[in-house]
Amino acid sequence: MKFTNFLKDKFISIFLLIFILCTIEIFLMIYNFGTFIKIYIMISIALVYFFGLFIEFCIKRNYYKEIIERTEELDKKYLITEIMKTPNFVEGEILKYILDETNKSMRENVNYYKYLQEEYKDYIELWIHEVKIPIATSKLMIENNKNEVTKSIGEELDKIEDYIEEALFYARSNTVEKDYIIRKTDLKEIVNTVIKKNKSQLISMKIKVDIEDVDKEVYVDSKWIIFILNQIVVNSIKYSKEENREINIFSKEVKDKVILYIKDNGIGIKKGEITRVFEKGFTGTNGRINGKKSTGIGMFLCKKLCNKLGIGLELNSVENEGTEVKIIFPKGSYTEL
Repeated sequence: MKFTNFLKDKFISIFLLIFILCTIEIFLMIYNFGTFIKIYIMISIALVYFFGLFIEFCIKRNYYKEIIERTEELDKKYLITEIMKTPNFVEGEILKYILDETNKSMRENVNYYKYLQEEYKDYIELWIHEVKIPIATSKLMIENNKNEVTKSIGEELDKIEDYIEEALFYARSNTVEKDYIIRKTDLKEIVNTVIKKNKSQLISMKIKVDIEDVDKEVYVDSKWIIFILNQIVVNSIKYSKEENREINIFSKEVKDKVILYIKDNGIGIKKGEITRVFEKGFTGTNGRINGKKSTGIGMFLCKKLCNKLGIGLELNSVENEGTEVKIIFPKGSYTEL
């Protein structure tokens, strides 16, 4: 706040002061007061008025300066009302009241939409669990009536199940902390579970899977990491080449971390698109290829979940040569408790 701007804001009161001083001067001229008295009265009134203005300016400037500084320091600006001091001037009291009421209304509005979101999430989760029942029943019917047609139907049901699972984990991705347990987990068991889950497609597409040196223990929630690894393996299958298909899975222990590598010799990713792989909705050139049809959600969701779980996720790829994905599990003193 500048003093000149403050004076501009006080233009009306200053104008009235000048009018009053002129009126007083006229009366003093009528009654023939001495020049000294006239000047003294005029200067005294003006000095007292402007001194009062200056004190008011200092009080308001210091108050608003403190608010601005505290606001700039806050990551969540809307919390400024929680740390604002109650001012000792009317304008400040009115401002604080307005901000308090606005903040209260904002919280009520946010809570309302949060409730709607939670309600919708609960519905999605319930719907997913319900729809899994007819899928499981259909798979059971296929097992009892095996032929080429039912085999193809089974493969399509597997795809539907993967999409349903993706929707479920996406619905839960904002509340991971409410549904995970970090514990010592066998990495080999996780890898085998994912490979077994994709066994049918791997066999039908004649993809060689080479698993080496995954006999390690990591600290993670098995349910979430199985989903993440499955998304990566599904992508390796989806974007594999026409022949000599291969997926290599192995791990390395480096200092304070265990790194799980998933490498394939598929069609790879264009150089300019690698940095956008983890963006929500980004499908890239390969995602638009007929028969591939990517949703652009899988890798975005994997990255989001890894961030929530404190796991690293990196991707490197060369077009027409293949893709390498690294899942980095941290090791530290806290994991050994």
